[in-house]
Amino acid sequence: MIRIRLNRLILAWMLVYLLASCGKAPVVDRFVEIPDRAWAYDFQPAFEIHVTDTTQAYRVFFNLRHSDTYKYANIFFKIHVSMPEGKIHTTERMELKLAEPDGRWTGKGGGNIYTHQHLIYDGYRFPDTGRYRFLIEQNMRENPLKQIVAAGLRIEEIAEP
Repeated sequence: MIRIRLNRLILAWMLVYLLASCGKAPVVDRFVEIPDRAWAYDFQPAFEIHVTDTTQAYRVFFNLRHSDTYKYANIFFKIHVSMPEGKIHTTERMELKLAEPDGRWTGKGGGNIYTHQHLIYDGYRFPDTGRYRFLIEQNMRENPLKQIVAAGLRIEEIAEP
C-alpha cells in the first residue's frame, strides 16, 4: 500500500516537473490557407500581436506549406511590419530554400504536402508597446505562385535564463 502511494507521489511530481519545464505557448502560431493553391501578390496573410513588455525577446518564424508539385527550389517573400499607431512600417525581403540541390524537399512531408519553418528574427525585442501587424507577401516572378498551400507566422517568447 505504501509502495503504491509512493509511486503515485513520484508520478505526480514528475508530471508537475514536466509541465513546469515546458515552454510557454507561442504568442502566434497560425497558417492561412492560400485560395486555390495560387498565391497572388495582393493576397497577404496578416497576423497581429499585442506587445506589453519591450524587454521580452522573441523568435519569429515564417511558416510555409507547399505541394510536391511546386516547381521551384526556393521562395522569395516579403515581411511587412506595421508598428503601433502606424508610426513605422518596415519591409524585408527574404528567401527560404525549399529543396536540396538534388531536388529533395527540405521540409517535413505528409502525403504530398511539405511544411517549412524559417527563422526570421531571433532575440527580437519590439521597440514599443502596442499592437503590431505582420503581412506576408510572396515575391516571386510568377503571379499567382502555384502549389502554395498555406503561409503562416509563429512568434514565441524566449525564456530568459
